[in-house]
Amino acid sequence: MEKKIFDLAVIGSGPGGYVAAIKASQMGLKVCLIEKGLLGGTCLNVGCIPTKTLLANAHVMHKITHAAEYGIVTGPVTFDYGKMKARKDSVIDKIRKSLEGLILSNGITILRGQAEFLSPREIKVRGQDNAIVQAEKTIIATGSEPLDIPAFPCDHKKVFNSTSILELTTLPKTLAVIGGGYIGCEFASLFSDLGVKVIILEALPSIVMLQGKTVAESLTRAFVKKGIEIQTGVMVEGIDHLDSGLSVRLKDKPAIACDMALVSIGRKIISSGLGIEKAGIALGEKGMITVNEKMETSVPGIYAIGDVTGKYMLAHVASHQGIIAAANAAGQPSRMHYNAVPAVIFTNPEIATVGLTLEQAQEAGYDAAIGKFPFQALGKSVASIETEGFAQIIVDRKNGQILGAQVVGNEASTLIAEMGIAIANELTIDCVTDTIHAHPTVAEAWLEAALMANDTPIHFPPKVKK
Repeated sequence: MEKKIFDLAVIGSGPGGYVAAIKASQMGLKVCLIEKGLLGGTCLNVGCIPTKTLLANAHVMHKITHAAEYGIVTGPVTFDYGKMKARKDSVIDKIRKSLEGLILSNGITILRGQAEFLSPREIKVRGQDNAIVQAEKTIIATGSEPLDIPAFPCDHKKVFNSTSILELTTLPKTLAVIGGGYIGCEFASLFSDLGVKVIILEALPSIVMLQGKTVAESLTRAFVKKGIEIQTGVMVEGIDHLDSGLSVRLKDKPAIACDMALVSIGRKIISSGLGIEKAGIALGEKGMITVNEKMETSVPGIYAIGDVTGKYMLAHVASHQGIIAAANAAGQPSRMHYNAVPAVIFTNPEIATVGLTLEQAQEAGYDAAIGKFPFQALGKSVASIETEGFAQIIVDRKNGQILGAQVVGNEASTLIAEMGIAIANELTIDCVTDTIHAHPTVAEAWLEAALMANDTPIHFPPKVKK
């Protein structure tokens, strides 16, 4: 095999890998990017982008079906899910081609094939490209894949995971979603808005439990209102295939009849098959690669980023970790921090969070206060008929520092950015109340929430003093 010499080899071209490669190239390193599959990784091909494309379709459908509320008269409305799927594929293809051009424009060599360490400084690439890569530094960004459960394996015909369900061209009448985390809830929201009867089966006491009690309760109410059936505290024991469809067996409860099922109970780290042992890299539980705050593994000069580290399985976290790892690989000391990681669930209504929930803040010992402002009291939301949800800020009563924020409702994914900046820079609620927010906008909800955290509401009745 031909030997190729680089300053840095990046394994995996997802949002962590390609960002790390570009950053390292900008810092003067000679970089190769090794990818065994499609450029863009899970996020672009079977994750963030395809799901949000389909959710955009559902959002338009939802708006049209509620057009009468805006005084707009429509005739019968139908849709072609096959065409929606085709649009999703074309969006992915367009972005992937653009990404390849971006990578090449930064002088990065793309090697297509499976990477395997031969030693800490040598990597064998086998596939479309075959080579021995000699690199002084390496960044591992191999990501994760849907977790398969032996008790009810996915056949990708009636029982799907989050990857295979993206290939549907016709919709079922009834869909059981096993797992009420963010992935399961996004698909539940998508298919419900397109007329599918959805049943969510969740083992925990509530859906999206990690987002905090207030958010979980709000989304539950919204889902029930739109006809989604939610069963919590249930254990799925198996799925039986019948001529009429599927029967999902539950422990100590009646079985659930459905046409199809989506298994969304987590993701599995991809660290096997890389020859990790030949590089001497230490692994943690479930195959995760252990890293320090510089994103460096137990082997100097080898870094790991993204899902494979087991930190946060979020594309934007992988990208930021990639920047940190690339900077350190290029000799510029940089450290990763996780105090202001935003997370968005693109359900209808949207959910976005950053920092601590009220429960987490109290558990951490803070004397925490909460300021919560409902969208139904916000002029822009009333004008747009988007009054479902709220924005809330968690603050430290001692000094007013913003500890966390959560928002449920229209534009949540955009709104959370303001609070991300506030928390990352350790701002107080006075910084928010002293900032002029444009009117009428949904972002005014943060100003109002901050005022309520101070017990000085302007556009909401004051608390009744006892």
